[in-house]
Amino acid sequence: MVVWQKDDGAKRLLQLILLHTAWEVGSGQLHYSVPEESQHGTFVGRIAQDLGLEVSELVPRMFRMVSKGQEEHFQVNVQNGILFVNSRIDREELCAENMDCAIHLEVIVDKPLRVFHVEVEIKDINDNAPVFSVHEQILAVSESRLPGYRFLLAGASDADIDANALITYKLSPNDYFILDSGSEENRSKSPVLVLKAPLDREKDPLHRLLLTATDGGKPQLSGTVQLVINVLDANDNPPVFNQSVYRVKLLENVANGTLVIKLNATDLDAGINKEISYSFSDHIPPTFRKIFSINSNTGDLIVNGNVDFEDINVFDLQIVAEDKGNLPLSGHCQVIIEVLDVNDNAPEVSVSSLSVPVPEDSPPGTVVALISVADRDSGANGKINCSLWPPKFPFKLTSTFKNYYSLVLSEPLDREQVAEYGLIVKVQDQGDPPLSASSSLVVPISDVNDNTPTFAQPSYTIFLKENNPPGAHIFTVSASDPDVAENALVSYWLDEKQWPLSSYISVHSESGKLYALQPLDYEEVKLLEFQVRAKDAGLPSLCGNVTIQVFVLDENDNTPTVSGPAEDTPTLLKVPVAAGHVVGKIHALDADSGYNAWLRYELYDATSSPWRVGLYSGEISTARALEEAEGSNIQSLLVLVKDHGKPVLSTTATFSVSLVASAQAAQTDARLSRMGGSAKPLADTANLYLIIAICSVSSLFLLVILVYVALRCQSQAKEAMMYGPGTATLVCASEVGSWSYSNRHSHILAGVSGDAGTKSDLMVFSPNIPVLAESGKELVPNAAGQVSGMEPL
Repeated sequence: MVVWQKDDGAKRLLQLILLHTAWEVGSGQLHYSVPEESQHGTFVGRIAQDLGLEVSELVPRMFRMVSKGQEEHFQVNVQNGILFVNSRIDREELCAENMDCAIHLEVIVDKPLRVFHVEVEIKDINDNAPVFSVHEQILAVSESRLPGYRFLLAGASDADIDANALITYKLSPNDYFILDSGSEENRSKSPVLVLKAPLDREKDPLHRLLLTATDGGKPQLSGTVQLVINVLDANDNPPVFNQSVYRVKLLENVANGTLVIKLNATDLDAGINKEISYSFSDHIPPTFRKIFSINSNTGDLIVNGNVDFEDINVFDLQIVAEDKGNLPLSGHCQVIIEVLDVNDNAPEVSVSSLSVPVPEDSPPGTVVALISVADRDSGANGKINCSLWPPKFPFKLTSTFKNYYSLVLSEPLDREQVAEYGLIVKVQDQGDPPLSASSSLVVPISDVNDNTPTFAQPSYTIFLKENNPPGAHIFTVSASDPDVAENALVSYWLDEKQWPLSSYISVHSESGKLYALQPLDYEEVKLLEFQVRAKDAGLPSLCGNVTIQVFVLDENDNTPTVSGPAEDTPTLLKVPVAAGHVVGKIHALDADSGYNAWLRYELYDATSSPWRVGLYSGEISTARALEEAEGSNIQSLLVLVKDHGKPVLSTTATFSVSLVASAQAAQTDARLSRMGGSAKPLADTANLYLIIAICSVSSLFLLVILVYVALRCQSQAKEAMMYGPGTATLVCASEVGSWSYSNRHSHILAGVSGDAGTKSDLMVFSPNIPVLAESGKELVPNAAGQVSGMEPL
């Protein structure tokens, strides 16, 4: 206990400075002292102030004090930070005869976690009086003893220490005996009674003396014993040892029966008075008698029990040698046995204040646990080396105080790589051979939302047939998150920043299933490109995304359509005419694409007809030569137009041809001349204007497309187009049919010349699939054939 002698401010300040210096030198250890038997509530010290803690932060920081393996003799008032006595402390019960008696306390505070070490020294007070082992000591003294003869008396014992246990003896006044307590350095534990004057048994056969033992405490305490001295007439030479004190070193844990020392005493008498018997003095503690025994005849001191350095490291034995005369005489000696330590105690390790689980974002230096080690051995046998295994784990041990360590984080953690660490704290002493021990602890790592939901691919391509049922499940996206619990709970939604898709596509927020909300029409939408985002439920939440491309596949759901003049306007043909002469052309269109739009033409009844139709061109020509005799009549041809889809869809067209003879044709021409000129020049002029217009429009369109492609190449936009017209492609009709890229919009230009044999179709279409700038590849679906409407020659 820190005691202030005077209420002096300067002296108190000096003591505080000295206490702070002692704190710095002692690596964080506080030292107090308090007398034993102090009452409950006795002030010990201002522990909060001495530790540099504010009283107001004791409760918030969970201030607590731990006293290992002992009763809670002390308490701390968290309201004022004062350490006080909580229960009665008996130093003799706590530390027995040990000179140093202290209680070690651990003070722990959290936020941040810190540990302090406090040592409270228990000061001895003089609360035990000297006690003799017997109430009466009976001595036999021969009258033949000369003055100066010495008698060993059973001394008193005092449970106190230091000055409180320093016993002085006093003998009641008499004429024959005095006490010899020896020198201050070699004072025996037992007093020696010295004969001062010769005895006369006939005059005084019995002497009763009072021996008083007084300790050195304040106040002094004392005990007494009655000495009964019988004066005998007999054996007058006691046994004598060759030395008064024997010092022996003995290893602990020696086997029973080991000889410690062979004692030898001599007696100058003869016969039975010379025979000696060896024994322990009466005041030797019973525990010593269980560990050692002495052969009464030979004087051999033998180990009879367990010699443990950690229990008792020094034995002080009083040996008595007594002869066998009628009036036995005795001599005594002191045997001091120093026990040498052997490395027979393995180190002990304990883990406290384990702060788990450890968040994976904890910074290096975070304290995970407090570890204390101990070894009951001494010297090198009690010095401990502490290590952590395996050493490659992101933890290390830091020494905080003598035999105290902190388990701290040495590297950043990642729960997704290692979710739990199994550590072993190994301790080994420096004895020979060394002893070791270990303690296992498990450090789980708690999750932090540090991983973004991730899809297996950056993009997915889906092919979906048109005319799908509403609400059809078309695909399922799935994102994985290596986190756990709510940090790995993923939900999905559509990103509609570029193009609202709520009327076409929806995604289930939990399962990631994609649904087509309405039937898709290839002729309207050929590509849907959008992003699906995945978000976890962490705080804050993290997002990932994936690009979805839905290509709509064409189905044969459109019937070919034929365009042209009315059926009642027949085409005039002058006969005779040679075989293979082209008289007209069927113009048909199919809104589908690919094979579904590839058209073929057939005559409904071609068995005996003088006509034929081009399978893919739709041109109607003569199958054989026609003579003038076959003129003056109108022939109707039924043409069947079919596509190549499955199932095949078809339509019919009627083509009328009026056959006229050459003379009739001349009259017709004369009538046309009188009405304003020839019909053929008028038709040729109209066709020429039409071809010029078509070429102008096509050139302008190609120029626009080239400019658009150049602008697209220069742009750095990251988002691809959802759908729309791409670069125009120029395709000419041929004998094998017309095919091109198709899209939502197509541009058709037809050119007609005056001569049937030189007529051609010029068509411009836009590609049905846009060029994907991100992938660098052009996706081209099946080609679609297109044919112009029906025109007569």
